[in-house]
Amino acid sequence: MTKRLPADPAPGPLEDFAARFDDLFATLAQRQAFRRYLEGLLLSAERNKTLTALANTEPLVGAQRKEAQGLQWFLSESSWDPEELNRRRMDLMLEDPKSAPKGMSVLVIDETGDRKDGKATAHVGKQYLGGIGKIDNGVVSVSSLYAQEGIYYPVEVEPYTPAHHFEGGKSDPAFRTKPRIALDLVERAVVEMEIPFRAVVGDILYGEHRKLKEGLEDRGIPYVLALKPSHAWWHRVGEVGWVEGVALSAHWGGPEDPGEWVELERRFRDDGHEEVWWALEAECAPYGPEKTSRLVIATTDPASLPHLTSWYLATNLPAPGSKRAEHSELGAADLAEIVRLYSLRSWIEQSYKQVKNSLGWAHYQVRKDIAIRRHWQLVMCAFTFCWWACMESWEVGSPPVVVLKREETLPAPSEQAGRGGKEGQSASCSGSVVAYGVEEGEELVGAVRDGCALLEGVLGSAPARGATEAA
Repeated sequence: MTKRLPADPAPGPLEDFAARFDDLFATLAQRQAFRRYLEGLLLSAERNKTLTALANTEPLVGAQRKEAQGLQWFLSESSWDPEELNRRRMDLMLEDPKSAPKGMSVLVIDETGDRKDGKATAHVGKQYLGGIGKIDNGVVSVSSLYAQEGIYYPVEVEPYTPAHHFEGGKSDPAFRTKPRIALDLVERAVVEMEIPFRAVVGDILYGEHRKLKEGLEDRGIPYVLALKPSHAWWHRVGEVGWVEGVALSAHWGGPEDPGEWVELERRFRDDGHEEVWWALEAECAPYGPEKTSRLVIATTDPASLPHLTSWYLATNLPAPGSKRAEHSELGAADLAEIVRLYSLRSWIEQSYKQVKNSLGWAHYQVRKDIAIRRHWQLVMCAFTFCWWACMESWEVGSPPVVVLKREETLPAPSEQAGRGGKEGQSASCSGSVVAYGVEEGEELVGAVRDGCALLEGVLGSAPARGATEAA
């Protein structure tokens, strides 16, 4: 057997990271391109992450240079499998005790879209694009993300293909809605990757999708999903039949006379400030502590229900002390726990800022489905490298975030962790740790430091820190 030739090493810790994927690439050219691609993605955010920029050549004219052509071939024509790359990346995170999933974490499902011109690119179509907040021509992806208080990283991503790409439109057997794709991602995370988590978390798109919730319930998977304020059900004339109406009809006489509203305290990472929130365990026709699905309403002001700081959450986690909790395989969750779990969804919004603004998620200049998937996987590898390189500087433990203020209101959350058991960790990064072993004169030292600074910037604005029992 011919001996494998070593690839030109990437600077510092990036080489240690890249070497763990070498057996997935059949040729020296692929191993070289993998390193150069990651280097380019980790360069300063001031540069676009197009193929010519990644190859450090001029736009247009530079596209014909061998450096840019090599990366183009690496994405579009080479033989490596993006799914194998993703599984290896996840194995690195799952095997390390500092980044391995804990039971009190969540699996976030979400979608995002970015503008793309023309009609020749795979999965492109006129649709709502979350990246720009309007309907336009572009590509949408559905992703799953693991999140706990101290760390988050992408698990998988799948492109959404609009119905006009299929001969039978929406009736075509191959067509999948975004919630259907999300359910497939969740199932793979549970069955194939065996990732423990407390609940699946998602926004209104998923909370309003009946078949998604039924699919999760059939599989015994816990969820905390958002509902529209106008989410309604059949009700008799004169009865309250929508979630915001339930919140408005609940007695509220102010902090001194809150009625059934329970005071919560949320703490944030950026400056350690605290916010008082109020939560309600609502009982109505389709929801209740003894029913399959509960309705939890959380807000900063029960009187006015501000749009930006009011959550209407459906969950199948049983209420502590309920008869359903005695027979359910899912761990019971009190109001503070439900709010804590949903607050972790903010991590996926933070991840979009990083992979789009700094790592070039939508900067690909390819049209094939396989090339787009490969680009996304390489961006996810670059993002994961930032966490991987920071491991030595981690500190275990984190202060509470969402706690009940009245101990007589509800019992402490169950110590059972649903799909897992331990509480989260907090993370802090240091540029000196990430750049360890790299000489100052090497060109990527700034890129590696930027990779760590990327995480330092978001840790200060984390949505939550740890979980505690009821006060």
